[in-house]
Amino acid sequence: MKREETAIDKIANDWVKQLAKRSPSYATYLGFPGGEKDVDDFSPDALEQDRHDYADLISRLQAEEPVDEVDRVTKEAMIADADLSIRTYDSGLLFRNMNNIASPAQDIRDIFDLSPTESVEHWENLEARMSKVPQAIAGYIESLRVGIKTGDTPAKRQVEEIITQAAQIDSPEGFFREFSKAEGKDLPDSLRKELTAAGEKATEGYRTFAEFLKTELLPAANTEDAIGAERYALLSERFLGAKIDPDETYEWGKQELARIIAEQSEVANQIKPGASVEEAVKHLENDPSTKLHGTDELQKWMQKLSDEAIEKLSGSHFEIAEPLKKLECMIAPTKHGGIYYTGPTDDFSRPGRMWWSVPEGVEEFDTWRETTTVYHEGVPGHHLQVAQQTYIKDTLNDWRRLASWTSGHGEGWALYAERLMDELGFLSTPADRLGMLDAQRMRAARVVLDIGVHTKKQNLEGSATWNFDYALKFMESNVNMSKEFVRFEVTRYFGWPGQAPAYKVGQRIWEQIRDDYKTRKGEAFDIKEFHKTALNLGGLGLDTLRSAMART
Repeated sequence: MKREETAIDKIANDWVKQLAKRSPSYATYLGFPGGEKDVDDFSPDALEQDRHDYADLISRLQAEEPVDEVDRVTKEAMIADADLSIRTYDSGLLFRNMNNIASPAQDIRDIFDLSPTESVEHWENLEARMSKVPQAIAGYIESLRVGIKTGDTPAKRQVEEIITQAAQIDSPEGFFREFSKAEGKDLPDSLRKELTAAGEKATEGYRTFAEFLKTELLPAANTEDAIGAERYALLSERFLGAKIDPDETYEWGKQELARIIAEQSEVANQIKPGASVEEAVKHLENDPSTKLHGTDELQKWMQKLSDEAIEKLSGSHFEIAEPLKKLECMIAPTKHGGIYYTGPTDDFSRPGRMWWSVPEGVEEFDTWRETTTVYHEGVPGHHLQVAQQTYIKDTLNDWRRLASWTSGHGEGWALYAERLMDELGFLSTPADRLGMLDAQRMRAARVVLDIGVHTKKQNLEGSATWNFDYALKFMESNVNMSKEFVRFEVTRYFGWPGQAPAYKVGQRIWEQIRDDYKTRKGEAFDIKEFHKTALNLGGLGLDTLRSAMART
């Protein structure tokens, strides 16, 4: 039964339209019409306007009384999100917003991965969008200059990373030069010429950006990586949608890391009697039966595993609607590293997609390491979570379905899903369980690292505060991944404070919410009902999720 729109629903629905209008890339992500030829505005004026709009949103929400529980949750969640956005702007963080994975430096390019490419009209839109890349970069530069003026700039380490990324785009085979070729597409010669010119414009935009980084930002860049305790608390709350005690969480992270290591040791003994974790890993790395060679094999294996999970989980522990059963596993065109998920369009014309950005030089993959990653990004992880929110049009407003997201909710759920798949027997071999524990160990380790670095704690030996070299060695001793990937990840933690711990801390909170729900329900507890109830609330901040589930 379709929900009748309330005053609060209308505010929420209108807000999504406003978000899509002010951010063409967000409209593309959602599959909303409009803005296909445009780029986002990262200028100081745009950031200031956003702050004004968030303040206005809070005022409008506060003037309305909820008519039911759905309204109550929406109001609580939207006000909390808007308040965090205002506090983030006021902190000055947006004028030093730069890291190696999730900042405007990547956003301006990454939207082309999601832009439609099926028709001549699509490529006409892309020609216009590429031509405006220099405009987006110019606005971003102006915001970074505000940080230079106030003496509040990104860390030197992150600036150097972006210089490298910009150089990749400006190479002879850089992204825009290759993308604008539109290989395999039947397009008029005149449009192909325009695309080539637009690709060069976009490339020149990144060349200009690199010059600014080298001559203006790098000399003024912050020599300190740590963000500091006050800003860290704000960013942690933003990524979790919940307030935590960093000191308590740091100690919990150390305990959780030790617990996982002990569990790994037990599984290692099952793989090879008497073996340490390191010896078990070496044994598996020499096992050709767990190897995938090249990205084609990787993509096919991902797709097969994902399809099997959807088939087996549907109807047992989850309700999976038909449109959600299509999940495309993709190799990303970039080579920056990282694995990520992008949700479907609102009408499911573009399905949910799992992307693997394989770093340069990485050609071999271990299935025992990556099985749990497929469950994390796909089903029952991000795909089930995000696509379900898209699917339930009749019960939730657009903001709850499409725009409400925190790393704590999203990534916490995905880690919860990893553990759940182990509990359900999908990690049927000790090797696959070791891979899951390896992933969980990494997430626990970075709780310790991230809080340790950014709140300037003494390292685990008590000999000095955390620094990059110590953090790199710490992560290398706690994960079994290539040195290239570990360096990329540690650089990410140093430049994106609060985000990485949101995975494991989010999992902790999700499990607490489930345990509280189970205690309240007693013998009537049903795991499928818990999953359905929680996911159908949408991507709430975890404090709001906790309070909403406590009322069910």
